Amino acid sequence: MTIKNNSNANYHDQQNIDNVRKMREVLDTLPSFCHSFFRAITEYTSARTRLAYAYDLRVFFEYLHDENSYCSKMEITDFPLSILERLTREDIEEYIEYLSYYEKDGKTYTNNERGKKRKLAALRSFYNYYFQAELIAQNPAVLVPLPKMHEKEIVRLDADEVAILLDQVEDGTGLTKAQLKFHQMTKTRDVAILTLLLGTGIRVSECVGLDIQDVDFKNNGIKVRRKGGYEAVIYFGEEVETALHDYLDEREHILAQSGHENALFLSLQNRRISVRAVENMVKKYSATVTSLKKITPHKLRSTYGTSLYRETGDIYLVADVLGHKDVNTTRKHYAALEDERRRYAADKVRLREKREKPTKPDPQ
Repeated sequence: MTIKNNSNANYHDQQNIDNVRKMREVLDTLPSFCHSFFRAITEYTSARTRLAYAYDLRVFFEYLHDENSYCSKMEITDFPLSILERLTREDIEEYIEYLSYYEKDGKTYTNNERGKKRKLAALRSFYNYYFQAELIAQNPAVLVPLPKMHEKEIVRLDADEVAILLDQVEDGTGLTKAQLKFHQMTKTRDVAILTLLLGTGIRVSECVGLDIQDVDFKNNGIKVRRKGGYEAVIYFGEEVETALHDYLDEREHILAQSGHENALFLSLQNRRISVRAVENMVKKYSATVTSLKKITPHKLRSTYGTSLYRETGDIYLVADVLGHKDVNTTRKHYAALEDERRRYAADKVRLREKREKPTKPDPQ
């Protein structure tokens, strides 16, 4: 069955269609018994998650084909289910070690603790399905502990850096001659995107997925599609309102390509702007502000979350606005700020009125 692009589908629906198509292409390169696993998880996972699982499992089976003497004798698509039971805990541990650094088709690949943890988690879910269905009797993947994650310091822009960033987007300070050629054509759009990211904390995927009709100036809100597929209204302030109005005044005069008429933010090709294009835009402008911080759209999200938490002290509000399903996720990201607030609170409660120390009489 062929899945075609649907010009009538909105951005998020089209992304799901594309992810399903890509997943099926990857699935055709995996052992045939994998199909039952992906059918089983369809009801409670997104197409994006299933695609990530498919990519991770392909790495695993390619490793077995290249490094395991038994598996190397057959094609990956011909691997039987019983192959999972032939592997031991040590085999899985060797695979995780292999992920640290390997070469494939002339390219070099590396995985840090986060990458290893994700791939092992995918493998655990894979094994658990067949083990719980009583199709295999051994589950070596569950015996391998997940790599310990090292907490990373939150990288964010300081208040003065935010102001400098937006000023430089407006006037083009620090851009190269080549970049300045396009700056006048994209300046208003770029200011609107960066102001929106910094003023609402939305994800870059949520930003590029916005349609014109998702903006409600009557209530100063935007309708976004969150992770998991649910919709939420995120409210914005005066600065975001002004930036969006300025951009929409220009947007009215742009003839978008077919299938992109509803897109809020357009590229120079008059197509819906891509996540990669926004990432490159943030990188371009932030390089003129700070060379010590690697700023990405997600770091702008962290900047907003930090500012909101410092202003309100309400971790539940921050979690809600950022779209975190679990407040512990938010708490983990802003643990340093919570400690800062606890230190600030240390002297705020007085048990007794402060007494003045008696002065000693001057010696005569």
